[in-house]
Amino acid sequence: MDHARQVFTVDLLERYATKGRGVITAMAAGNDVIVLGTSKGWVIRHDFGVGDSYDIDLCAGRPGEQSIHRVFVDPGGSHCIATVVGAGGAETYYTHAKWSKPRVLGRLKGLVVNAVAWNRQQITEASTKEVVLGTDNGQLYEIAVDEKDKREKYIKFIYELKELPEAFMGLQMETASLGSGTRYYVMAVTPTRLYSFTGIGLLETVFASYLERAVRFMELPGEVPNRQLDCLLQILCSNPNGDNFVENKALLDYSKLSEGSEVVKPTSMAVSEFHFLLLIGNKVKVVNRISEHIIEDLHFDLTSESASRGIIGLCSDATAGLFYAYDQNSVFQVSVNDEGRDMWKVYLDMKEYAASLANCRDPFQRDQVYLVQADAAFSSRDFQRAASFYAKINYILSFEEVTLKFISVGEQDALRTFLLHRLDNLTKEDKCQITMISTWATELYLDKINRLLLEEDSAVENHGVEYQSIIQEFCAFLSDSKDVLDEATTMKLLESYGRVEELVYFASLKEQHEIVIHHYIQYKFAPDLIALDAYETVESWMGTKNLNPRKLIPAMMRYSSEPHAKNETHEVIKYLEFCVHRLHNEDPGIHNLLLSLYAKQEDDSALLRFLQCKFGKGRENGPDFFYDPKYALRLCLKEKRMRACVHIYSMMSMHEEAVALALQVDPELAMAEADKVEDDEDLRKKLWLMVAKHVIEQEKGTKRENIRKAIAFLKETDGLLKIEDILPFFPDFALIDDFKEAICSSLEDYNKQIEELKQEMNDATHGADNIRNDINALAQRYAVIDKDEDCGGINVEAGADGSAEESSMTDHRGADAAGNSKKVRDFSSKDESSRMVSVTCSGNELVCRRKILNVGGDYRISRGYTSVGPIAPFYVFPCGHAFHSECLIAHVTRCTTESQAEHILDLQKQLTLLGDGARKDLNGSMFEDSVSSTTNADKLRSQLDDAVAGECPFCGELMIREISLPFILADESREVNSWTIKPTNNLLNLRSISLPS
Repeated sequence: MDHARQVFTVDLLERYATKGRGVITAMAAGNDVIVLGTSKGWVIRHDFGVGDSYDIDLCAGRPGEQSIHRVFVDPGGSHCIATVVGAGGAETYYTHAKWSKPRVLGRLKGLVVNAVAWNRQQITEASTKEVVLGTDNGQLYEIAVDEKDKREKYIKFIYELKELPEAFMGLQMETASLGSGTRYYVMAVTPTRLYSFTGIGLLETVFASYLERAVRFMELPGEVPNRQLDCLLQILCSNPNGDNFVENKALLDYSKLSEGSEVVKPTSMAVSEFHFLLLIGNKVKVVNRISEHIIEDLHFDLTSESASRGIIGLCSDATAGLFYAYDQNSVFQVSVNDEGRDMWKVYLDMKEYAASLANCRDPFQRDQVYLVQADAAFSSRDFQRAASFYAKINYILSFEEVTLKFISVGEQDALRTFLLHRLDNLTKEDKCQITMISTWATELYLDKINRLLLEEDSAVENHGVEYQSIIQEFCAFLSDSKDVLDEATTMKLLESYGRVEELVYFASLKEQHEIVIHHYIQYKFAPDLIALDAYETVESWMGTKNLNPRKLIPAMMRYSSEPHAKNETHEVIKYLEFCVHRLHNEDPGIHNLLLSLYAKQEDDSALLRFLQCKFGKGRENGPDFFYDPKYALRLCLKEKRMRACVHIYSMMSMHEEAVALALQVDPELAMAEADKVEDDEDLRKKLWLMVAKHVIEQEKGTKRENIRKAIAFLKETDGLLKIEDILPFFPDFALIDDFKEAICSSLEDYNKQIEELKQEMNDATHGADNIRNDINALAQRYAVIDKDEDCGGINVEAGADGSAEESSMTDHRGADAAGNSKKVRDFSSKDESSRMVSVTCSGNELVCRRKILNVGGDYRISRGYTSVGPIAPFYVFPCGHAFHSECLIAHVTRCTTESQAEHILDLQKQLTLLGDGARKDLNGSMFEDSVSSTTNADKLRSQLDDAVAGECPFCGELMIREISLPFILADESREVNSWTIKPTNNLLNLRSISLPS
């Protein structure tokens, strides 16, 4: 493909992007910012928007080799989360673009974070808002960080997979603001399933709801590589809708992309608007998401040292619209060049015409889409549909060619449809063509009407459904075309076909008043007619079609203003009810007039029924009623229709006014109005207090009877009101004994709450005591060493306060001079074992087999350990093994990696120098310098303990790894050759002897 026409292009962005901080292990991008994670625990941030970059060491102070497992960047490029995995376990850090130091998320210690979902709709540069983290043990956590606080606001555990515990490999979150709160859509993917969570409220509440209901999920077919699971969410979570928004989602079938029989799965994946970018080997295949065809292959300029490993992965920057690929040292930018320019052809080939039209760039492309649709419909003899599409073509097909197509097959109806659509596409400048086509369409309409009249089914009754439909359509056409049709020509056509009604209608459109004067005479004389005979006039109105009731309002108001007998049927009300209920009239004037007539009646039942009717119910975006509520309220107050006023107040959400007015009419009505408020608890309580005050003040019985009725009233509120709420409404001289029963009941409720709170406080105090005792017990651990114990032997007894297995290491620097059994205090307990790679070593080389508590000999250690007394320093492990410190250090140095051995030797060297310096200070310098030197020595000695005594060499990982070593090492080839049996030149002369048969 021509490079100028390529959709995706590759450019080298940074050749040595890690600055010597190791090789790239992870990458993320957002808003022109890329963040790299390296094998040495560094995070390197490049901000191309401002041309700035800096790096952060996340493994500072952590023993052993560290590597960045995953990095995550928000769409704005301000917030970053990184997980480090190394000898000390896993740690997760957060850093902001403005921070110089990262912050460790302490509660996530030991957890490997595989996925992060940002709140893309609400996140800002200053705050992350809600963020969901997924770990490799199937747990989800919620965190939030504010940049100004310099630390996380909170870290909450919110969910864990119980049915099928698996690692979360990808997360995506979308939010939508609703009237009742925020709706969350969260999708989580594991190696075998795609889960969906949704709900309204707090994010923690949404996940808590799934403790009582099942989680929706979709099984993923086969084995999907981990690097693709995160990309899968970008496709499925683009338009979440409803509770289950992952059903019926299509996945890309890799077999369609394979050239041979073997299916090759990509190692990484990215998604653009219309394409998949699949990393296969050292190149990226660009696959159209719609057609699933490969359109391009992208190649990368790799260095010699990166060629063996190749491209490691892909990542996308959705904000900047860019994609990135990276190998061990380099970062490549994949740019998109108008990827939607040929999508109209792709959709057209797949017969997805609506999508094809949406992606067209010019009228010629749209004409091609319309032509394909029109020809397809014409071939299938769907001529009406074909006509509508042919009418939209402006350039590649002429008007005459289309009309001849329909005339040749005798399709007059389709031809008429084509002409009408063609008229819609013409402009005002095409006056002659518009007049000719309109006249042609008029004749085709009249021909259609005549053909329907000649059909046998409609010969007797000329009011069939199709006939009435074409008449209405023709009248609408005449109305729309009255200004472009030639008046004389159209009149002659209508007269020649005998269409008198349509002729009168067209004459009215052209303001020919001599022809249409009788059409208006019924409105002009309506007031006189209804005054002479109301019944006959209203009956004629109800029997006349196309009558506008609004024009009859003056006549009806004149009739209503005159006095009528009580038992006389009100003809205007009858006609208005006919318009509202039968004709479904929506004119506010008609509804207001009917309401005013109802309000003047003595019986308000009809008025209440009218107010309670939902005239617009069921209509999309329609009102519940068509009258003016403010006018209705003023009218009802004037006519003293209080129940109607209460209803109108309630309908207008003026609940306090409704209850206050209802209390003047009927307390039961007031209670019903107070109960209508359900979504506002404070307002509902306020309304019930209004009712309670009224009931207490209006009660005329004895005092005790009043109190009894008031307490009974409390029960009607379903616990909303308590005795203390209504006490202020009673007079000051009321006796407390009258309320004893209700007050006692209320106090019992409060007492239960106090007891529950007291129990919670006791439980918390008991828990604190247990923790305090455990802390005191930890400080008293020790082990007992027998006086005959050898270096490398096992003879350890448990201390009085716990077994020896409770400590991971004991370092002794002093013992009983008599050499007796000695209790050794455990002061260096470590929970995390060092992860060391074993090289050629043997357990026999570790021990000297001398007595641990041997008194004789010079056991001064030259590498920083100086004994206090004649006994050499030693280590005791929880398993019971004990070793001289010099033996243990020598063994670990031989059996660990080269970098770890150098670290141990460096610590010993510093200890030796500090030891000599401390002795010199004691001989002549200031005491403060001596104390500082001793403190530094303790720190270095603690680091050395961590490096060499993290685990027992006989029982720990060092000995286990030696199982995989060969019996004969590479440097023992001479010993192997010495065992080889070599042939000799002094061969015996063999003579064949024939045996008797």
